[in-house]
Amino acid sequence: MKAIDENFGRPDVIAGVATGGIAQAALVSQELGLPLIYVRPKAKSHGAQNQIEGVLESGQSVIVIEDLVSTGNSSLIAVDALRERGCIVKGMVAIFTYGFEAARQNFLDHKCPLVTLTDYEAVLQKAIESNYIQESDLESLEEWRLNPASWKQ
Repeated sequence: MKAIDENFGRPDVIAGVATGGIAQAALVSQELGLPLIYVRPKAKSHGAQNQIEGVLESGQSVIVIEDLVSTGNSSLIAVDALRERGCIVKGMVAIFTYGFEAARQNFLDHKCPLVTLTDYEAVLQKAIESNYIQESDLESLEEWRLNPASWKQ
């Protein structure tokens, strides 16, 4: 709640990104006493064929909640869907990000501020402090983060 208040102010609605962000969004919406909606990656092919579930009106301000941001592509599909419905997306709060350059650029391109509760660097630091990993492992782990698709151990 503090991350939302300090970075965005109070929204009208909390939106969870399906499926990983829904549980966290439910907790946030309950704590703040705000309506909850969730956004699928694409519209259902049956029933009402909704991409966005829940009561939502054009012009409402929304904070999007996500569990994990890697490149940001799936998270930003939700942002685009909300904007297409006429909503004002104030930003996104996620639990964790790897800090990939692709994500940073994607969020900049979408003009969507991203705030995370923790990140790859913080987890690595804690892993070193607790002797879960050794400092000698950092070079390999940083190489992975810079280019995970081509990383070879």
